[in-house]
Formats: sequence, structure tokens, C-alpha cells
Amino acid sequence: MISIDNLTVSFGGWDLFKDISFLVNPKDRIGLVGKNGAGKSTLLKVLTGEQPATSGSVSRTADVTLGYLPQQMKVADTTTLYEETAKAFDEIIALEKEIDRITEEISSRTDYESDSYEKLIHRLNDATDRFHILGGDNREAEIEKTLLGLGFKREDFGRFTSEFSGGWRMRIELAKLLLKRPSVFLLDEPTNHLDIESIQWLENYLKDYNGAVVLISHDRTFLDNVTNRTVEISLGKIYDYKASYSKYVELRKERREQQMAAYANQQKMIEKTEEFIEKFRYKPTKSNQVQSRIKQLEKIDRIEVDEEDNSAMHIKFPPAPRSGQIVAEIKEAGKSFGQKHVFSGANFVIERGEKIALVGRNGEGKTTFARMLIGDTDVTEGSIRIGHNVNIGYYAQNQDEVMDGNLTVYDTLDKIAVGDIRTRLRDILGAFLFRGEDIDKKVRVLSGGERARLAMAKMMLEPHNLLVMDEPTNHMDMRSKDILKNALQKYDGTLVLVSHDRDFLDGLVDKVYEFRDGGVKEYLGDIWYFLEKRKIENLREVEALKNDAGKQGQTDGAKQSATEVSGKTSGVPTAGKRTASDKPAVSGKEDYARKKENEKMLRKIRSNIERTENEISQIEEEIANWDKRMSAMEVDMSDPATFEKYNELKSKLDSKMHEWEQHNYELELLSEE
Repeated sequence: MISIDNLTVSFGGWDLFKDISFLVNPKDRIGLVGKNGAGKSTLLKVLTGEQPATSGSVSRTADVTLGYLPQQMKVADTTTLYEETAKAFDEIIALEKEIDRITEEISSRTDYESDSYEKLIHRLNDATDRFHILGGDNREAEIEKTLLGLGFKREDFGRFTSEFSGGWRMRIELAKLLLKRPSVFLLDEPTNHLDIESIQWLENYLKDYNGAVVLISHDRTFLDNVTNRTVEISLGKIYDYKASYSKYVELRKERREQQMAAYANQQKMIEKTEEFIEKFRYKPTKSNQVQSRIKQLEKIDRIEVDEEDNSAMHIKFPPAPRSGQIVAEIKEAGKSFGQKHVFSGANFVIERGEKIALVGRNGEGKTTFARMLIGDTDVTEGSIRIGHNVNIGYYAQNQDEVMDGNLTVYDTLDKIAVGDIRTRLRDILGAFLFRGEDIDKKVRVLSGGERARLAMAKMMLEPHNLLVMDEPTNHMDMRSKDILKNALQKYDGTLVLVSHDRDFLDGLVDKVYEFRDGGVKEYLGDIWYFLEKRKIENLREVEALKNDAGKQGQTDGAKQSATEVSGKTSGVPTAGKRTASDKPAVSGKEDYARKKENEKMLRKIRSNIERTENEISQIEEEIANWDKRMSAMEVDMSDPATFEKYNELKSKLDSKMHEWEQHNYELELLSEE
């Protein structure tokens, strides 16, 4: 489909990559990987023709169509979401008109044996086939399915694109691209503006897609789930592996080890041969052997070890000062911006040392809650109380807005640094790969990855015991993400993390709060526990909708039968008996609304039961821990506070058990209706 032959791209005499060659075959799923700045995005631009190559060539077969999604692009602001997305079907609309025109022309002709008539028939067949391949028969359903899959709601369809944020507008372009069904997708960081649910939907879409996919992503799980081939760009060369990302990492390590072992053995042999030559060079009795060894060295095919780019950040968070046990207490907290309600009913406690994730669809309030937690925006409902001796460090998602573009890299840190740490600013910047002249760069010229590193360096200037981090892995390459994850795992403070990167969250957080449909729900488990529970809940919701539709159908059928019977029967009703006409009229709409309200109440009660059961399990675990410590005499049994705490837990358990019984009683009553 696409052939890349001896491609070289140079900037000012420096080769970004040199003489690289590979093929993109039908149904390939290629993950393009490498460090930031290795040339991945540039390679995609060369493939599309947006950027010329210095030398070499890119050739495509005649029928290949490309669908390119860059990291940043402009989106039209003159139409509604639905109308803008429907532009993806411009080719289908043109085909539809052509099919109608040809059909009309054929119907009026009688020269069935002529060449022009045969050509017309062939063109009609080709246009009809292309129309079906592009999904022309069900384009409205495809638009709806794609927009819903990418996280839009039906009520968004009529909104103007100008009303959406930059991230959502990128989703619009992605939706248009997916609906065009090109033969090759070229996607540059497509998950950057997607939440977890939308990422999973896109994974399934690309896995089942009939064309080829070449994508750049720093989301390891996304790459593993979509790709079957990995092309690495490193130090101007490419390395092609017929494997997904995780397998590629293993194969790359094995290749490197084998290469190093072969290189070491050859160097040892060369060294011994050279020693022999030097030792016996001037001995006539050994001259033949010396000449033989010299020829052997000249003929040897020397093993070269691939250069390896080992530059990486060095992150170690300062030890966290001890805070109170309660880091933050959130009571029925909520936020609205004027008439726009974001969320409400957030009700939980963050304790010292916890590492929690905030997840959910974009626009549901994750970033807003993070800003409420650090005091950057006010609570409009309930309260958020920060605990004793809590010192907060905040990593903002929008680094462009929170950094002064006119300051240099060095001045950005120097402006906020105090005390002895000011003498170590160059060392800190060096640990984040800002070396030499880099520290004098203006912030406004930095790339997204460089800004992320600088923002992380700012957090090292003073010790914090609560880190609130909003999408810290955006623009980070794989190695930098792994280093950051390792540093956060070793961090001894409290962590609140907004992220959609499942691999990054795996093994890092042990509690998840989901922002969804204007509320906040707690999941006492890791990210995979949450995803499994969310999958089950989604299935339940779909099943509930099916049941509602089925019940409504039965109700409508029964009403139709009753009407038919009523129409066939005449006469006066029997005295003393109520007939159908005497009963209070309940419309199908009212009956459906009542059923929906009932289902809503059932879901709420079941949610309360699940929450209460989780709280009971947590309290029982705490009581068991106290029992163990008390039996081992690990606590001061003479201290009244010991028994006070123990009895408080017992009382709390009794209260929660009563609450659980009450919820189950409500469920039983409502289920009988």
C-alpha cells in the first residue's frame, strides 16, 4: 500500500533519520514509537506529503486513501456538531447524486449493445459498490454511533462546534476521519483528548477496521490492544518488529543482549589475534601464522552495536512532611458555573498516604474538583476541608496557561525557589534534561513534552505531602512515564491523580472515584477493578433499557387488544361493575415515565447498597486489624483512647449494618411494585 525507500529528512545539516525503508501492508496495525523528538510526527507528515523528504521516496498504490489526524489542527466553527460530522460523507453524497444521474440516464436509453451504454453500466456498478463500502446505506446511524462512542451526548448534536473546548473539537475531527473510512489511518496521539471509555471504544473500532493503521501513542495499553507491529525510530534509524509494544520491548531487550554478547566475544577474539600478531610479528618461524592472522582480521565482518539513547529524567520526590490522618474531608461537595451544573454529592475522605485516581468522561468535573481541592476555585455546594499541616503541590493540565512564556527555563524556577535550593537549580534542570543552552530558552518556544518536564521540575523545589496531578503524562514518552510512575510509587505522601492512562494507573492507585452523570462514585479497588465494574454496570444499564422497551411493547400490545375487544362489543355496562371506560385513564407516556422513575430509584438503591457494603467491609477490616493489634499487645491497653477508638468503630459498624438493612428493605418494597 505504502512503500518508504531510503528516506532521509535533515534539518540544517543534521539528520533526523537517514536512509530508512519499510512497507505499510493492508491490515497492518503499526505502532510508531521512539523518544520525543525522534521524528515520529515528522515521518507521518512525510507520508501524507505535508512535508518533503531530503532524499528517498514515498510511493502509494493508486487506490490508497489516507486519513491523517495530527496532534493539533483547526476546526471549523460555523456549523453544528452533527452537520460538521456529516461532512465526512461528502464523497457518499457525491456518489449518491452520480448514481441517481446514471440511473436516470440508463432508464431513458435503448442502445443496450453500445460501448457507451456498457461503460455507463460499469460506472454504475463501481459507484454503487463504493457507496456501500463507505457505509452510505446507514450513514445517520454511523454518525450517531461514532459520536456517542467518542463521548458526545445526543443533546450535543445540535450544538455549534464553537461551543466545544479544544479537546472536544479534536474529537469532532477524529469522528469525521473515522467515518471517511480511508484505506490507511495515520493517527498522531489520538488518545490525548479521550477519556477511558472513549479510548476503549476507539480500540475496538481500530481492531475491527478493514484498512491499515499507523499510529503514534504513548499509551502502552492502547498500543498493546490495537497494534500487531512496532516500528521504533531511534537515533536516526528504524527497527521493525512484528509484535505489539510489550512484546517488542522484550524482543528489543533480547536483541540488544545478543548483540552485546556477540560484540564482546568478537572483541575478545580480535584482541587475542592482535596480541598474537604483535608478539610474533618479528619471529621468522611464526611469519606464516602471523600473515594468516592478519588476513583473518582483514576479512572479519565486524559486529557493530546499535547506539542506544539512554537520556532520561531522574525524578525523586522530596520526603513528604507528616500531615494529619485526614488530608481532605469532602462533604456533599458540588460545583456549578451559573446555570451549568457540573457535579454534586461528592462525599468522601482522603486519608494520609492514599493514592487515588479521578476518572470519568471529559467535562464531568475531574479537573474542576482538582482545582476545588487546591483552593483555586470555590465550592458552590457542600464543603471541602483540608486537614492539618497539609502542603499541596499541583500539576496543572494546561501548562500553556499557568507558565509565563516570556520567562526562560532557568528563570521559571529561580522566580519561585527560596533558600539553599537556589544553588541547585542547574542540577535540578539537568535531571529533567535541560542542559547547556536549554536553560536559556524562553518557555513559549518549548514543546509540550519540555513544558511537562519543566512543570515537574517546579514541583521538586519544596516538599509536599499532597500531590494533585492533572494528566501529568500528556506529552511524555514511554520512558519518562515509567520513570514518573516509579517515583510516584515510592512517594510517601498522598496522591490525587487525574489520568486516562490505564497502564500508568495500574499498580499506582488503590482507589478510584468516577465522575459520571453529575455525581461521584467510589470504587474500592485499582483501575482494572473499576473498569470491570463499569463494564458490568454498562451491561446492566443496556439490559434495563431493553427490559423497559420490552415492557412498553407488551403494554402497547395489551392496550391495542383491549381497544379491539371494546370496538367489537356493544351494549350498556352491567350495573355495579366497573368497565375499562370507568377506570382512571393512564396514558402510555405516563406509564412509561413511572416505570423509568421506578428503574431510576432501583439503580440508586442498588448503588447505595453497594456503597454501604464496601463501607462495612472496610470497617470490618479495621476492626480485625485492631483485634490483632490488641491481642499482640501492640497498643497501649491502659490508654482510654484505645478503647474509645475501638468502640467507635463498633458503633459505626452497627450504624452501617442498620443502613444496609434499610436499603435492602426499600429495594424489596420497590421491586414488588
